[in-house]
Amino acid sequence: MISKEEQAKIREHSLALAKAVIGDKNIFDVLKERGYLMQCTNEDGVREYLATPGKYLYTGFDPTADSLHIGHFLPIMVMAYLQAAGHHPIALMGGGTGMIGDPSGRTDLRKILTAETVQHNVDCIQDQMGILLDFSNEKAVLVNNADWILGLNYIDFLRDIGSQFSVNRMLTAECYKNRMERGLTFLEFNYMLLQAFDFLCLYRKFGLRLEMGGDDQWSNILAGIDLVRRKEQAEGFGCTFTLLTNSEGMKMGKTAKGAVWINEDKLPVYDFYQYWRNVGDADVLKFLRLLTFTPLSEIAEYEHLTGSELNPIKEILAFRITEIVHGTEKATKAQAKAKALFAGNIADNATTYTVEDPSQSLLDMLVSLKLVPSKSEARRLMQQGGISVDDQVCTDINTHIPIDKLQAGFIVKRGKKNFYRLISK
Repeated sequence: MISKEEQAKIREHSLALAKAVIGDKNIFDVLKERGYLMQCTNEDGVREYLATPGKYLYTGFDPTADSLHIGHFLPIMVMAYLQAAGHHPIALMGGGTGMIGDPSGRTDLRKILTAETVQHNVDCIQDQMGILLDFSNEKAVLVNNADWILGLNYIDFLRDIGSQFSVNRMLTAECYKNRMERGLTFLEFNYMLLQAFDFLCLYRKFGLRLEMGGDDQWSNILAGIDLVRRKEQAEGFGCTFTLLTNSEGMKMGKTAKGAVWINEDKLPVYDFYQYWRNVGDADVLKFLRLLTFTPLSEIAEYEHLTGSELNPIKEILAFRITEIVHGTEKATKAQAKAKALFAGNIADNATTYTVEDPSQSLLDMLVSLKLVPSKSEARRLMQQGGISVDDQVCTDINTHIPIDKLQAGFIVKRGKKNFYRLISK
């Protein structure tokens, strides 16, 4: 785990970068132009709300694991930008709602966690939030909805809050429609009411009028806005974030295969660095915009680059994300290890194989050189990200190697430990 002192160093550095990106712009415009925002209930209203520093707003985090993952990292980046702009982002820990589990984006029932497990997860996540958010003097605020949910009187809650909701309208929400065929439990059906109740409680305590969350939270956010309007006759706002997806278009969460954890005990710093070093070409600039504080003017300079020209930019991406999460020292060590491993040990010591037919696809080369036992195995390896060319993951089974690269020679990595140098006759 990162010490409090190291967290403070990382946080101070990141917030300085965020302030430089914001400059004298309205923070809403910054978030929009960097691609963070998907939907807003009232763009003009949100922009006006955020125009003056000192506003409170919140984002929820359900404690279904004892570590944040990269899917959480995007909303935390948004909160860091908002804090750098002088606002007070509230990180809402779902110690109460976590006892149920959010049905949004799910086709099955979430595992029911014990109260002890939920509290343990809350404690771990709260500690990790300090990587980017300064919770001193309410610059950012941590709250736990267990404080107002676990002690609720059920009948009172139904009379006061449940009476404000139309079942017919709730069933049109995407978070419920997607579950109807497989079976939606009454346990999960309560989730929307509780999340809306969060908005109402935070409005009453902090006067906040803005909830932000993943795009799969749109229905729940709208429910909270409606509840505040009904109970307090106040206008609320909602914005959703772009969902962070992997190369297959799947949400990058902790249940996804190959989840990218923030905790280095779950994912070593070097592996974290290498994940970003090996992202697909199409994702490099998007991740620079969303997961680093790189100025858009710098990112624009890379837009014309393709193929191997993007490799140095991938190193920039990997270093900057690793630096934000784990600090400059660990990011530097991971980068040095990666370069030494590839440039030295691999290139010099990898066994060289001569390609007889340069017109073959990479997949056919691997099979004909007997570097994989069969074509089906080669196809499986490539589709699962187990083949890299010059340290760049290759998942396209139809990939052909340019003749100039073949003549110069290139490194193929199979799995984590097998390296081969291929060169044409």
